[in-house]
Amino acid sequence: MTTSSETSADRLVLEAVGAASATLADDARIAVAFSGGLDSTVLLDATVRVAGAARCVALHVHHGLSAHADAWLAHCAAFAAARGVEFAHRRVEVARDAGTGIEAAARDARYRALDALCTTHGARALWLAQHADDQAETVLLQLLRGAGLAGLAAMAPERLPAGAAAPRVRPLLHLLRAQLEQYARAHTLHWIDDESNADTRYARNALRHEVLPTLAVHFPGFRDALSRTAAHAASAQRLLDELARLDLREVAQDDGRALSRAALLVLDDERALNLLRYWMRAQGLPAASTARLADALRQLRTVGDDHGLRVDHAGQALRVYRDDVYWEAGDSLDPADAPDGAALVLRATVEFRWRGEAVWRLLPWRGTFVFTESHADDPDAVPATALAHWPLSARSRAGGERMRVTVRGPARTLKNLFQERGVPSWKRDVPLLFAGDELLFVPLLGVNRAAFAPAMEQPGERYWRIEWREDLTIA
Repeated sequence: MTTSSETSADRLVLEAVGAASATLADDARIAVAFSGGLDSTVLLDATVRVAGAARCVALHVHHGLSAHADAWLAHCAAFAAARGVEFAHRRVEVARDAGTGIEAAARDARYRALDALCTTHGARALWLAQHADDQAETVLLQLLRGAGLAGLAAMAPERLPAGAAAPRVRPLLHLLRAQLEQYARAHTLHWIDDESNADTRYARNALRHEVLPTLAVHFPGFRDALSRTAAHAASAQRLLDELARLDLREVAQDDGRALSRAALLVLDDERALNLLRYWMRAQGLPAASTARLADALRQLRTVGDDHGLRVDHAGQALRVYRDDVYWEAGDSLDPADAPDGAALVLRATVEFRWRGEAVWRLLPWRGTFVFTESHADDPDAVPATALAHWPLSARSRAGGERMRVTVRGPARTLKNLFQERGVPSWKRDVPLLFAGDELLFVPLLGVNRAAFAPAMEQPGERYWRIEWREDLTIA
């Protein structure tokens, strides 16, 4: 027999899950992130009761951080099987030296794994089990870290991050952990207690065990108050994001991959910083500190030489080229400029024997060489003899390569040709196509006319046009 409080908790949990389910199509697949802890155990059990086992898939991420991780995996698989729920898991490696802390590294690895599993299993929504106590902890942590509005907004009830496979939904966000415990006892659920949750060396655990109990004594309604703070911050952040979107329309270059320095600096500091924060999120970069962003804006306003500006953040470097502000791969361990004035990424050489194929897919460069039959007057066409006589190879730029863009013109460095044509450095990471040891074709520049002599061209020779297409543009 259950008590009245347990009956009330049961109703609240099922109503919350029912409200989330009502936003989906009747046959939509629901993925539940299932760690085996109290919160996700309650969420999975309630989801099965409301939506039915056939619509659910329980997703477990094995971090390997605990000696008990294998036992937890077995527990979760058995729990799901007992309810007739499909179960899937993925093992991940957590980068302990990522520079962001073990908690952040584990969280990033977990979400990447969950997104991949959602794609595999056709989930239309990913349900997460965070609750009101988690929200309160997050708001306090962000306050203590001096976060801005985006940080204070904490966890959204529903959000679709850039690149995510499905919306991330938190049906239990307005419920207390105590209410989830009451539900679990009412249904005699068994869950895992992760020993790391008691380790107060982690900031969140210190708040949970040492600060929040004291707050609860003196400010009993602090969870609701912090939840309202998060909602107010989220509302204000939406307005700032809308302003940033308007500004980005005037400042963006190259479909938003770059910003016009001149247009950016017309804005006052607060508005420019707001745009930089929004632009970085749109580029998939983690948020930067106020100090780092302020330094970036200071350099943009004061550094005159393009190559003099460099701000490192999260493995990227903020640079300027011909008034375009952009992020390129590289950090403070890399030289400010590679031999040709652009950061070079070395990839393994890939070889290919051409026998008239229409495409050559290059996974390392995320693109494809396309060969189309053409004619001798086509400036991007080469005789079939030049393509078939030697093995073709795709190589990274090493710096110092030269080519001749006209038959009688001088050999010039790729650096000079890229600069002459106004190709920004972040677009110069392209595969160089060699025939044997001769550079044959360079994307964005064309055919190297020094690679084949007129004597090679046979009577009735067939010609083939070469194009380079990135993954997003190939038909």
